[in-house]
Formats: sequence, C-alpha cells, structure tokens
Amino acid sequence: MRDAQEHDVEVRAVDVNASAWDNGLEGDALRIGLRQIDGFRESWVENIVATRPFDSVESLAHKADLPSRALRQLADADAFRSIDLNRRNALWDVRRTPTDTLPLFAAADARELGAEPEVCLPIMLPGEHVAADYQTVRLSLKGHPMAFLRAGFAAEGVLTCTQTSAAKNGARVKTAGIVLVRQRPGKGNAIFVTIEDETGVTNIVIWARLFETLRREVMAARLMLVEGEVQRSPEGVIHLMATRIHDRTGDLSRLSDTHDANPLLFRADEFLHPQYPHHGHPRDARILLKSRDFH
Repeated sequence: MRDAQEHDVEVRAVDVNASAWDNGLEGDALRIGLRQIDGFRESWVENIVATRPFDSVESLAHKADLPSRALRQLADADAFRSIDLNRRNALWDVRRTPTDTLPLFAAADARELGAEPEVCLPIMLPGEHVAADYQTVRLSLKGHPMAFLRAGFAAEGVLTCTQTSAAKNGARVKTAGIVLVRQRPGKGNAIFVTIEDETGVTNIVIWARLFETLRREVMAARLMLVEGEVQRSPEGVIHLMATRIHDRTGDLSRLSDTHDANPLLFRADEFLHPQYPHHGHPRDARILLKSRDFH
C-alpha cells in the first residue's frame, strides 16, 4: 500500500458494508477486498454482498448466514468500522452472537442477544492494531511497523531508508527495515535484499562469502539491521554493501503485548520450520510480514 499512498491514491480499509471479493475502485479511491483476509472464503463474500447493508454483527450473521469462523475473521481484520465497532468490540460481539437460527418460526424476527451491561474494553494501542492488521490482511493502513520502533533504533544510530539514500557515496551507515524480498540470481556471487521502513526502501547487496557466514541471519530475519557502505553508481542507483547483518525480528514483539508478532517462518527459510499450534488464537499461526525469498 506504500506505492498507492505515495502517489496520492486514497486507500480504504476492508469493510463488511463496502468491500467486494477483489480490491476495487470507489470513485478515485481504492477499496481493499475481502480476499485480503487470510483464509476467508469467496462464497462468504457472495452472501455478504447479496444481503448488505448490516447494522450489527448479529444482522450480518443471520442475513449472510455466516459461521462463527467467518465472523471472527472479519472482526480480526477490523472490518466492522462502518457499524461503529472497532476490532476489540467487534470480537466481543462475535463471541456472544449465536450463528444457529431460532427453531420456532414465531420467533424468527426476535433478537437473540440479551441485554448486557456496558463493558469497558481496553483500548488497543496503534502498534497492536498494526500487528493485528498484518496478521489478518497482510497490510496496514494505520501505520508502518518501523514507525513504532523508530525511537529505539534512532537511539542506536540507525538511519531511516531515506537517510541512507541521501548519505554520501562511501559513507558507513546502519539501517534497518522489514524484509520484502531476498534474491540470488542464478549462481551469482551476490544476494540482493530489499528492506522497507516508514520512509522508503533500501537495496542491500550481500557478497556470497559473507552470506555463507551469516546465512541464518540473512534468511531468518523478518526485521533486518544492516551495517555497510553506501555505494552510489554513476546512474544514481544506490546500494548498501553489507558488512554485517543482524536479525532484529525480536523487536517486532514491541508492537503489541497481546498479539504475538514473532513470525513463524516458511520452509524456504531453511532454518526454522513452521510449527502449527493445536490450541490458542488462530493469529498465533500466521506469518507476520511475509517476504518473497529465493529457495
């Protein structure tokens, strides 16, 4: 979504009363589609589109005939903002909404939720929302994870990607960001890694001899800190030639105390294989900040 925002395109969040299956245009704005929700079914979306608008979780559950799993996924994805429910309040309503219809025809129009005293739920902090967004729809319009970690990295002398791009040729710098892509063209002598923070991207070059020494850090990191030398070509292309790599994935846990931001890794990451828990919240089995990697 960074590219859309940089080109002044308004991006609107996924929402039960507005989103279709695919991403789509609403005038000059881009509306995120429900297909972005991890594990959501197209048949559920067809029911939603055919029966909206909705004014409550309960009306959605029965008009669209959705199972509890679908309701939880929508609440996880913060898709109830149009009915004035934030993520945490929506999850509360989902847990108390029965999905089986009443057996008596005479009671078909009765509300199934009984009256309850108002519950004051803790407010989710912005970092928690961002962590949950990435775990459910794989992107966030509320902020970039690095923005919430910036103060700590700045205290270590770590530059932003924009500052790194502005550094002089030959400057020795440290920069950090979320890993977007890891590439190794053919049997080349260099590995190329692209990292992103809240200001932009930095392209990293890692020579093969360093890669063999730091293979674990290079392949396992979701949040990578790189020390190296800025190299600016005559054409103006900027690379950071890495001399040291640090896996700072653990810093992602600072985004949230309640949403596990420590990612499980693909088998392609070579070292840590995913282990799917048999219990607990389904978000715990999702990968935060997935990268595109060579095998």
